[in-house]
Amino acid sequence: MRIFSKRRGQGKSFLNHGAAPFDFIPTACYVRIPSSTSMPTEQDIRTALGHVRYPGFSRDILSFGLVKEIQVDAASGNVVVELSLATRDPNIPRLIHEQAMDVLKAVPGVRDVKLNFDIKDPPGSVATAADKLGKASIPGVKRVIAVGSGKGGVGKSTVASNLAVALSSSGLRVGLCDCDLYGPSIAHMFGTDERPYQNDEQQIVPIEKNGLQLMSMGFLLEDSSPVIVRGPIATRYTQQFLRQVAWDNLDVLVLDLPPGTGDIQLTIVQTVALDGAVIVTTPQEIALIDARKAVSMFQKVNVPILGIIENMSYFLCPGDGQVYHIFGKGGGEHEAKRLGVPLLGQIPIEMNVRECGDEGHPIALEDPAKSAASKAFRDIAAQLRQ
Repeated sequence: MRIFSKRRGQGKSFLNHGAAPFDFIPTACYVRIPSSTSMPTEQDIRTALGHVRYPGFSRDILSFGLVKEIQVDAASGNVVVELSLATRDPNIPRLIHEQAMDVLKAVPGVRDVKLNFDIKDPPGSVATAADKLGKASIPGVKRVIAVGSGKGGVGKSTVASNLAVALSSSGLRVGLCDCDLYGPSIAHMFGTDERPYQNDEQQIVPIEKNGLQLMSMGFLLEDSSPVIVRGPIATRYTQQFLRQVAWDNLDVLVLDLPPGTGDIQLTIVQTVALDGAVIVTTPQEIALIDARKAVSMFQKVNVPILGIIENMSYFLCPGDGQVYHIFGKGGGEHEAKRLGVPLLGQIPIEMNVRECGDEGHPIALEDPAKSAASKAFRDIAAQLRQ
Protein backbone atom coordinates (compact mmCIF):
# COMPACT_ATOMS: atom_id res chain seq x y z
CA MET A 1 0.00 0.00 0.00
CA ARG A 2 1.50 3.30 -1.07
CA ILE A 3 1.20 6.59 0.66
CA PHE A 4 1.65 10.02 -0.83
CA SER A 5 4.82 11.69 -1.98
CA LYS A 6 7.71 11.90 0.47
CA ARG A 7 7.89 15.65 -0.07
CA ARG A 8 5.87 17.37 2.61
CA GLY A 9 2.95 19.43 1.36
CA GLN A 10 2.46 17.53 -1.90
CA GLY A 11 -0.88 15.79 -1.64
CA LYS A 12 -0.45 12.48 -3.39
CA SER A 13 -2.64 9.43 -3.08
CA PHE A 14 -2.00 7.15 -0.13
CA LEU A 15 -4.40 4.28 -0.61
CA ASN A 16 -2.79 2.55 -3.57
CA HIS A 17 -1.44 -0.94 -3.25
CA GLY A 18 2.21 -1.61 -3.92
CA ALA A 19 5.12 -0.23 -1.93
CA ALA A 20 6.80 2.91 -3.18
CA PRO A 21 10.61 3.13 -3.09
CA PHE A 22 12.24 5.24 -0.41
CA ASP A 23 13.10 8.66 -1.75
CA PHE A 24 15.90 9.32 0.70
CA ILE A 25 17.28 7.88 3.93
CA PRO A 26 20.48 9.73 4.86
CA THR A 27 23.38 7.76 6.29
CA ALA A 28 25.94 10.55 6.07
CA CYS A 29 25.92 13.99 4.57
CA TYR A 30 28.46 16.81 4.41
CA VAL A 31 27.58 20.46 4.06
CA ARG A 32 30.28 23.12 3.80
CA ILE A 33 29.49 26.26 5.72
CA PRO A 34 31.33 29.58 5.43
CA SER A 35 34.16 29.94 7.91
CA SER A 36 33.84 32.01 11.08
CA THR A 37 36.22 33.27 13.72
CA SER A 38 34.08 31.66 16.48
CA MET A 39 35.01 28.22 17.81
CA PRO A 40 32.01 25.92 18.28
CA THR A 41 31.71 23.73 21.37
CA GLU A 42 29.83 20.51 22.04
CA GLN A 43 27.36 22.47 24.14
CA ASP A 44 26.71 24.79 21.18
CA ILE A 45 25.84 21.77 19.07
CA ARG A 46 23.61 20.28 21.76
CA THR A 47 21.79 23.56 22.18
CA ALA A 48 21.16 23.72 18.43
CA LEU A 49 19.97 20.11 18.26
CA GLY A 50 17.56 20.87 21.09
CA HIS A 51 15.50 22.75 18.50
CA VAL A 52 15.09 19.66 16.28
CA ARG A 53 11.69 18.09 16.91
CA TYR A 54 10.96 14.42 16.40
CA PRO A 55 8.45 14.36 13.53
CA GLY A 56 4.90 14.27 14.84
CA PHE A 57 5.86 15.26 18.39
CA SER A 58 6.65 18.45 20.27
CA ARG A 59 9.68 16.88 22.01
CA ASP A 60 13.18 17.28 20.61
CA ILE A 61 15.57 14.52 19.49
CA LEU A 62 17.81 15.04 22.54
CA SER A 63 15.02 14.32 25.01
CA PHE A 64 14.14 11.22 22.98
CA GLY A 65 17.75 10.04 23.35
CA LEU A 66 18.45 9.84 19.63
CA VAL A 67 21.75 11.75 19.78
CA LYS A 68 24.40 9.22 20.83
CA GLU A 69 27.63 11.15 20.29
CA ILE A 70 28.83 14.59 19.24
CA GLN A 71 32.38 15.22 18.02
CA VAL A 72 33.55 18.80 17.55
CA ASP A 73 36.91 19.83 16.14
CA ALA A 74 37.03 23.42 17.36
CA ALA A 75 40.10 24.26 15.30
CA SER A 76 38.66 23.21 11.95
CA GLY A 77 34.98 23.73 12.72
CA ASN A 78 34.12 20.15 11.71
CA VAL A 79 31.19 18.49 13.50
CA VAL A 80 30.13 14.82 13.53
CA VAL A 81 26.84 13.78 15.09
CA GLU A 82 25.90 10.14 15.65
CA LEU A 83 22.15 9.45 15.78
CA SER A 84 20.31 6.21 16.41
CA LEU A 85 16.58 5.63 15.96
CA ALA A 86 14.18 2.75 15.51
CA THR A 87 11.65 3.35 12.75
CA ARG A 88 10.25 1.82 9.60
CA ASP A 89 9.21 5.18 8.16
CA PRO A 90 11.83 6.66 5.79
CA ASN A 91 10.32 10.12 6.30
CA ILE A 92 11.42 10.21 9.95
CA PRO A 93 15.22 10.25 9.39
CA ARG A 94 14.81 12.49 6.34
CA LEU A 95 12.88 15.12 8.28
CA ILE A 96 15.26 14.92 11.24
CA HIS A 97 18.18 15.34 8.81
CA GLU A 98 16.64 18.42 7.22
CA GLN A 99 15.94 20.08 10.58
CA ALA A 100 19.36 19.20 12.02
CA MET A 101 21.26 20.59 9.05
CA ASP A 102 19.27 23.82 9.20
CA VAL A 103 20.04 24.48 12.86
CA LEU A 104 23.68 23.38 12.68
CA LYS A 105 24.36 25.68 9.73
CA ALA A 106 23.45 28.59 11.99
CA VAL A 107 25.99 27.72 14.72
CA PRO A 108 28.89 30.21 14.58
CA GLY A 109 32.20 28.61 13.63
CA VAL A 110 30.75 25.40 12.17
CA ARG A 111 32.18 24.59 8.73
CA ASP A 112 31.66 20.90 7.91
CA VAL A 113 28.79 18.83 9.32
CA LYS A 114 28.48 15.07 9.16
CA LEU A 115 25.33 13.29 10.35
CA ASN A 116 25.55 9.51 10.79
CA PHE A 117 22.23 7.71 11.12
CA ASP A 118 21.98 4.24 12.66
CA ILE A 119 18.45 3.18 11.64
CA LYS A 120 16.98 0.05 13.21
CA ASP A 121 13.65 -1.73 13.08
CA PRO A 122 11.41 -1.22 16.12
CA PRO A 123 11.97 -3.90 18.80
CA GLY A 124 10.16 -7.19 18.28
CA SER A 125 9.06 -6.40 14.74
CA VAL A 126 9.73 -7.77 11.30
CA ALA A 127 9.82 -5.09 8.63
CA THR A 128 7.85 -5.75 5.48
CA ALA A 129 7.58 -3.57 2.39
CA ALA A 130 4.26 -2.20 3.59
CA ASP A 131 5.51 -1.65 7.15
CA LYS A 132 8.44 0.47 5.96
CA LEU A 133 5.99 3.01 4.64
CA GLY A 134 4.77 3.71 8.15
CA LYS A 135 1.95 2.18 10.18
CA ALA A 136 -0.86 3.86 12.08
CA SER A 137 -0.55 3.57 15.82
CA ILE A 138 -4.27 2.81 16.23
CA PRO A 139 -4.99 -0.94 16.61
CA GLY A 140 -7.05 -2.39 13.79
CA VAL A 141 -6.39 0.55 11.45
CA LYS A 142 -4.06 0.64 8.44
CA ARG A 143 -4.26 4.31 7.52
CA VAL A 144 -5.56 7.43 9.26
CA ILE A 145 -6.56 10.72 7.68
CA ALA A 146 -7.81 13.80 9.51
CA VAL A 147 -10.45 16.18 8.21
CA GLY A 148 -9.88 19.59 9.73
CA SER A 149 -10.66 23.27 9.41
CA GLY A 150 -9.52 26.40 11.13
CA LYS A 151 -13.05 27.50 12.02
CA GLY A 152 -16.56 26.23 12.49
CA GLY A 153 -19.43 26.61 10.09
CA VAL A 154 -17.67 25.41 6.93
CA GLY A 155 -19.40 22.01 6.87
CA LYS A 156 -16.44 19.96 8.04
CA SER A 157 -18.53 17.19 9.64
CA THR A 158 -20.70 16.98 6.54
CA VAL A 159 -17.56 16.63 4.42
CA ALA A 160 -16.00 14.06 6.76
CA SER A 161 -19.17 11.95 6.82
CA ASN A 162 -19.65 11.96 3.06
CA LEU A 163 -15.95 11.41 2.38
CA ALA A 164 -16.06 8.32 4.60
CA VAL A 165 -19.14 7.08 2.75
CA ALA A 166 -17.51 7.72 -0.63
CA LEU A 167 -14.33 5.85 0.37
CA SER A 168 -16.46 2.96 1.60
CA SER A 169 -18.39 2.93 -1.68
CA SER A 170 -15.07 2.51 -3.49
CA GLY A 171 -14.53 -0.83 -1.78
CA LEU A 172 -12.51 0.09 1.32
CA ARG A 173 -13.25 -0.82 4.92
CA VAL A 174 -13.77 2.58 6.50
CA GLY A 175 -14.29 3.93 9.99
CA LEU A 176 -15.33 7.43 11.07
CA CYS A 177 -14.41 8.85 14.46
CA ASP A 178 -16.12 12.04 15.61
CA CYS A 179 -13.43 13.84 17.62
CA ASP A 180 -15.58 16.91 18.22
CA LEU A 181 -16.62 16.08 21.78
CA TYR A 182 -18.38 19.38 22.44
CA GLY A 183 -20.45 19.40 19.25
CA PRO A 184 -20.81 15.79 18.07
CA SER A 185 -22.93 15.42 14.95
CA ILE A 186 -22.00 12.08 13.38
CA ALA A 187 -24.73 10.16 15.22
CA HIS A 188 -27.41 12.47 13.83
CA MET A 189 -25.93 12.53 10.34
CA PHE A 190 -26.11 8.74 10.17
CA GLY A 191 -29.57 8.58 11.75
CA THR A 192 -28.87 6.21 14.60
CA ASP A 193 -29.38 6.38 18.36
CA GLU A 194 -27.69 3.06 19.11
CA ARG A 195 -25.48 2.82 22.16
CA PRO A 196 -22.05 1.19 21.90
CA TYR A 197 -21.16 -1.65 24.27
CA GLN A 198 -17.96 -3.06 25.72
CA ASN A 199 -16.47 -6.39 24.62
CA ASP A 200 -14.60 -8.95 26.73
CA GLU A 201 -11.33 -7.08 26.13
CA GLN A 202 -12.79 -3.93 27.69
CA GLN A 203 -12.90 -2.23 24.28
CA ILE A 204 -15.74 -0.09 22.96
CA VAL A 205 -17.43 -1.74 19.99
CA PRO A 206 -18.19 0.89 17.32
CA ILE A 207 -21.64 1.37 15.83
CA GLU A 208 -22.04 0.02 12.28
CA LYS A 209 -24.19 1.87 9.77
CA ASN A 210 -24.13 1.96 5.96
CA GLY A 211 -21.06 -0.29 5.96
CA LEU A 212 -19.04 2.09 8.15
CA GLN A 213 -17.74 1.71 11.70
CA LEU A 214 -18.69 4.81 13.69
CA MET A 215 -17.74 6.31 17.03
CA SER A 216 -18.98 9.59 18.47
CA MET A 217 -19.77 11.14 21.81
CA GLY A 218 -23.23 11.55 20.32
CA PHE A 219 -23.77 7.80 20.75
CA LEU A 220 -23.18 8.12 24.49
CA LEU A 221 -25.34 11.17 25.25
CA GLU A 222 -28.85 12.39 24.67
CA ASP A 223 -29.22 15.14 22.06
CA SER A 224 -29.84 17.76 24.75
CA SER A 225 -26.95 16.67 27.01
CA PRO A 226 -23.88 18.94 26.78
CA VAL A 227 -20.29 17.81 27.33
CA ILE A 228 -18.93 20.01 30.10
CA VAL A 229 -15.31 18.99 30.67
CA ARG A 230 -11.97 20.74 30.77
CA GLY A 231 -9.24 20.25 28.19
CA PRO A 232 -7.30 17.39 29.89
CA ILE A 233 -10.48 15.31 30.30
CA ALA A 234 -11.51 16.01 26.71
CA THR A 235 -8.15 14.81 25.41
CA ARG A 236 -8.46 11.68 27.56
CA TYR A 237 -11.84 10.92 25.99
CA THR A 238 -10.31 11.45 22.56
CA GLN A 239 -7.53 8.96 23.31
CA GLN A 240 -10.13 6.41 24.41
CA PHE A 241 -12.06 6.87 21.17
CA LEU A 242 -8.92 6.26 19.14
CA ARG A 243 -7.14 3.48 21.04
CA GLN A 244 -9.81 1.76 23.13
CA VAL A 245 -12.31 1.24 20.34
CA ALA A 246 -12.40 -2.19 18.69
CA TRP A 247 -11.81 -0.92 15.15
CA ASP A 248 -12.12 -4.02 12.98
CA ASN A 249 -9.52 -4.30 10.21
CA LEU A 250 -10.03 -0.85 8.70
CA ASP A 251 -8.29 0.24 5.52
CA VAL A 252 -8.74 3.85 6.57
CA LEU A 253 -10.05 5.70 9.59
CA VAL A 254 -11.39 9.20 8.97
CA LEU A 255 -11.06 11.57 11.93
CA ASP A 256 -13.57 14.41 12.06
CA LEU A 257 -11.59 16.99 14.05
CA PRO A 258 -13.10 19.87 16.01
CA PRO A 259 -12.69 23.32 14.47
CA GLY A 260 -9.62 25.31 15.41
CA THR A 261 -6.20 24.29 16.73
CA GLY A 262 -6.82 23.51 20.40
CA ASP A 263 -6.09 20.74 22.88
CA ILE A 264 -7.87 17.93 21.08
CA GLN A 265 -6.29 18.68 17.72
CA LEU A 266 -2.80 18.92 19.21
CA THR A 267 -3.25 15.67 21.12
CA ILE A 268 -4.23 13.86 17.95
CA VAL A 269 -1.52 15.21 15.67
CA GLN A 270 1.19 14.65 18.26
CA THR A 271 0.25 11.13 19.34
CA VAL A 272 -1.36 9.49 16.30
CA ALA A 273 0.56 8.52 13.17
CA LEU A 274 -1.56 10.46 10.69
CA ASP A 275 -1.08 9.61 7.04
CA GLY A 276 -2.37 12.98 5.98
CA ALA A 277 -4.90 15.74 6.47
CA VAL A 278 -7.68 17.16 4.34
CA ILE A 279 -8.55 20.83 4.91
CA VAL A 280 -12.14 22.01 4.50
CA THR A 281 -12.91 25.63 3.69
CA THR A 282 -15.49 27.77 1.98
CA PRO A 283 -14.52 30.18 -0.82
CA GLN A 284 -14.54 33.48 1.09
CA GLU A 285 -11.37 35.00 2.51
CA ILE A 286 -12.59 34.99 6.12
CA ALA A 287 -12.74 31.19 6.01
CA LEU A 288 -9.42 30.86 4.17
CA ILE A 289 -7.64 32.88 6.88
CA ASP A 290 -8.53 30.23 9.46
CA ALA A 291 -7.92 27.36 7.04
CA ARG A 292 -4.31 28.57 6.74
CA LYS A 293 -3.94 28.23 10.50
CA ALA A 294 -5.06 24.61 10.33
CA VAL A 295 -2.59 23.97 7.49
CA SER A 296 0.19 25.57 9.53
CA MET A 297 -0.60 23.37 12.52
CA PHE A 298 -0.34 20.18 10.48
CA GLN A 299 2.85 21.33 8.79
CA LYS A 300 4.52 22.13 12.12
CA VAL A 301 4.11 18.50 13.18
CA ASN A 302 5.03 17.12 9.74
CA VAL A 303 1.59 15.85 8.75
CA PRO A 304 1.25 15.97 4.93
CA ILE A 305 -1.63 17.97 3.49
CA LEU A 306 -3.50 15.72 1.06
CA GLY A 307 -5.47 18.59 -0.38
CA ILE A 308 -8.21 21.16 0.08
CA ILE A 309 -11.95 20.65 -0.26
CA GLU A 310 -13.97 23.77 -1.01
CA ASN A 311 -17.42 23.29 0.49
CA MET A 312 -20.47 25.40 -0.43
CA SER A 313 -18.55 26.30 -3.55
CA TYR A 314 -21.48 27.42 -5.69
CA PHE A 315 -25.24 27.13 -6.11
CA LEU A 316 -26.59 25.56 -9.29
CA CYS A 317 -30.10 26.86 -9.85
CA PRO A 318 -32.31 23.87 -10.69
CA GLY A 319 -34.62 26.06 -12.77
CA ASP A 320 -32.32 27.73 -15.28
CA GLY A 321 -29.01 25.94 -14.62
CA GLN A 322 -27.31 29.23 -13.72
CA VAL A 323 -24.31 28.99 -11.38
CA TYR A 324 -24.25 31.44 -8.46
CA HIS A 325 -21.08 31.87 -6.39
CA ILE A 326 -22.80 32.94 -3.19
CA PHE A 327 -19.67 32.90 -1.00
CA GLY A 328 -17.21 34.08 -3.63
CA LYS A 329 -15.27 32.29 -6.32
CA GLY A 330 -11.84 30.73 -6.58
CA GLY A 331 -10.75 30.99 -2.94
CA GLY A 332 -10.06 27.29 -2.45
CA GLU A 333 -8.34 26.95 -5.81
CA HIS A 334 -6.07 29.91 -5.13
CA GLU A 335 -5.15 28.60 -1.68
CA ALA A 336 -4.40 25.13 -3.03
CA LYS A 337 -2.02 26.60 -5.61
CA ARG A 338 -0.35 28.73 -2.97
CA LEU A 339 0.28 25.65 -0.80
CA GLY A 340 1.22 23.42 -3.72
CA VAL A 341 -1.45 20.83 -2.90
CA PRO A 342 -4.43 19.55 -4.91
CA LEU A 343 -7.85 21.13 -4.84
CA LEU A 344 -9.57 17.81 -4.24
CA GLY A 345 -13.06 19.01 -5.03
CA GLN A 346 -15.67 21.76 -4.97
CA ILE A 347 -18.89 20.75 -3.24
CA PRO A 348 -21.97 22.63 -4.49
CA ILE A 349 -24.76 23.94 -2.31
CA GLU A 350 -27.71 21.57 -2.69
CA MET A 351 -30.95 21.30 -0.78
CA ASN A 352 -30.45 17.53 -0.72
CA VAL A 353 -27.18 17.84 1.18
CA ARG A 354 -28.98 19.51 4.09
CA GLU A 355 -32.04 17.27 3.83
CA CYS A 356 -30.03 14.06 3.73
CA GLY A 357 -27.89 15.18 6.66
CA ASP A 358 -30.99 15.96 8.74
CA GLU A 359 -32.54 12.62 7.79
CA GLY A 360 -29.44 10.61 8.71
CA HIS A 361 -28.71 9.66 5.13
CA PRO A 362 -25.44 11.24 3.85
CA ILE A 363 -25.71 12.59 0.31
CA ALA A 364 -22.79 10.43 -0.89
CA LEU A 365 -25.11 7.42 -0.58
CA GLU A 366 -27.20 8.87 -3.41
CA ASP A 367 -26.71 8.04 -7.08
CA PRO A 368 -23.93 10.39 -8.31
CA ALA A 369 -25.76 10.71 -11.61
CA LYS A 370 -28.59 12.45 -9.75
CA SER A 371 -26.60 14.60 -7.33
CA ALA A 372 -23.68 16.88 -8.14
CA ALA A 373 -22.64 16.82 -4.48
CA SER A 374 -22.60 13.02 -4.36
CA LYS A 375 -20.55 12.93 -7.56
CA ALA A 376 -18.09 15.45 -6.11
CA PHE A 377 -17.51 13.28 -3.02
CA ARG A 378 -17.09 10.15 -5.15
CA ASP A 379 -14.54 12.00 -7.32
CA ILE A 380 -12.60 13.10 -4.23
CA ALA A 381 -12.47 9.52 -2.96
CA ALA A 382 -11.24 8.37 -6.36
CA GLN A 383 -8.42 10.94 -6.25
CA LEU A 384 -7.27 9.67 -2.88
CA ARG A 385 -7.13 6.16 -4.27
CA GLN A 386 -5.17 6.96 -7.44
